[in-house]
Amino acid sequence: METQTKPPAAPVAAVAKAIVPKPTRRWRARIFQIYLVVATLAFGILAVLASLFNYFPIDLSITRGVQTINAAWFGNVMWAVSYPGYAPQSWVLVGAIVVLLFFIGLRWEAVTALIAAAGATGLGSLIKLIVHRPRPGTDLVHVVQQLNDPSFPSGHVLLYTAFFGCLIFLAYTLLKPSWGRTAALVVLGSLVALIGLSRIYLGDHWASDVGGAYLLGSLWLSLSTVIYRWGKTRFFVRQPLAPEKPGPGPSHSVAAS
Repeated sequence: METQTKPPAAPVAAVAKAIVPKPTRRWRARIFQIYLVVATLAFGILAVLASLFNYFPIDLSITRGVQTINAAWFGNVMWAVSYPGYAPQSWVLVGAIVVLLFFIGLRWEAVTALIAAAGATGLGSLIKLIVHRPRPGTDLVHVVQQLNDPSFPSGHVLLYTAFFGCLIFLAYTLLKPSWGRTAALVVLGSLVALIGLSRIYLGDHWASDVGGAYLLGSLWLSLSTVIYRWGKTRFFVRQPLAPEKPGPGPSHSVAAS
């Protein structure tokens, strides 16, 4: 019969000290659940309004205010932030990162990142067709590059929030503290934070398009992390890097004789 050994007492005690009490865990979980409900409702309301109005007065005010920044370096930064999100370079970027993760040994992580990117893109494209909101017009604001597909929600913001957000989650949970980890978190976090401002500055989207994309992207990112944790003990459990043993279940609890 296979015998189970108890984990050493010292590590268990150290981990126990780092875990917050049950009331705190429940409170934090409740806060997260409330955010998911509020974000879902907010996105639904915003999507309905976006289908009824081409833009809101505050959208026009925000875009015109942002576009008063005339510094050349600022314009260059805004374009540089948006550039990776246009097709086909977005497909190349996502594909290269997914392939890299897979071949260095983070195979389930690669699949999860692909799910985050593909799901966000597909969901955004579907909602664009349903809402069918026109892009900002050149008669209202300065438009650097005229795009013809619908405006709500911003595909750039949706992709960056879901895909780069997934990479942030993986880097934060898998990597040991180091300068490289910190740099990766700063770069990825900056891209997610700046992409919304970039889309407004370039005249490609209204602020409400960007806000809706951040809401939807955060919801899809949350689902992606749930998928990641669910599959971590089920798929690629013998992968070269960051393997995780299958969790307890009917197929794993039976003792081998």
